[in-house]
Amino acid sequence: MSNTQQGPAPVASERTPLKARNVSFDWADTPLHWLPGRPFATHTINVLHLLLPAGERWFVHVYRQALPLITDERLRRDVIGFIGQEAMHSQAHDAVLPHLKAQGLDPTPYTAQVDWLFEKLLGDRTLPPGRPRRWWLIERIAVIAAIEHYTAFLGDWVLNADELDRRGADPTMLDLLRWHGAEEVEHRSVAFELFQHVDGGYARRVRTWAVAFTALVFLWQRGARFFMANDPTLGGTGRARLADFVRDGRRGLLPSAGAMAKSVPRYLSRGYHPSQEGSTAQAVAYLASSPAARAAEARTRGGS
Repeated sequence: MSNTQQGPAPVASERTPLKARNVSFDWADTPLHWLPGRPFATHTINVLHLLLPAGERWFVHVYRQALPLITDERLRRDVIGFIGQEAMHSQAHDAVLPHLKAQGLDPTPYTAQVDWLFEKLLGDRTLPPGRPRRWWLIERIAVIAAIEHYTAFLGDWVLNADELDRRGADPTMLDLLRWHGAEEVEHRSVAFELFQHVDGGYARRVRTWAVAFTALVFLWQRGARFFMANDPTLGGTGRARLADFVRDGRRGLLPSAGAMAKSVPRYLSRGYHPSQEGSTAQAVAYLASSPAARAAEARTRGGS
């Protein structure tokens, strides 16, 4: 049963035209522990660089297949803008991986597993045309909507994570995280609205949320353990424990476990809409001040 017509309407003031920003970052001066003295918090956030390139390439691939299903012109424009932003996010995080490798932390064994997940397990399947092929496409659209709930949650968190500034986080890494987080907040409604447009079934929303949440928790803890175990400065003694995550969450260096738990019933509420969370005004304000985004805007003006 669809819940498309149930619950509060989207917040109109939270809608903005989406555009890809062609940013680039210079990692030459960024240390391995870009959050000084905090290897666990650093590497827990570093998992983004392992998950996002493959994941966002997969988003783009699925959404290009979804375009023929879209009959609403405004939603089509939003999806095209989303595709452009996600493609740029993938490239920006991909560029961090050679920097990590140069510092003695080769992420290839882990990224190979992530690539397998998105390209094989969640990739295209040889299915008969018609309903079976459409079913698999809509399942993946629903999974993306669930994942985007958490990318928007993380984006909102990092935009407000003042403790990272107080602890001396590397400004280039912080700009990457906040630029990306701001765009996740900016386009947070697109994935959910696309799912509502093509299906919107509540049972499917719950089922695919369970799949997405389980996969994200599994991959994130596995990635943090990989980084800590292979960090050359820790001599093989690094460990990633739940207690460390809870501790750094309380300190404001990571999202708190309590805030993450509270995000679950919000997504599963029948009245959920992403526009009710985060602030587009805050996201757009950061994008107007981000060094990388401003440099991209200047290059665009200079080339016009």
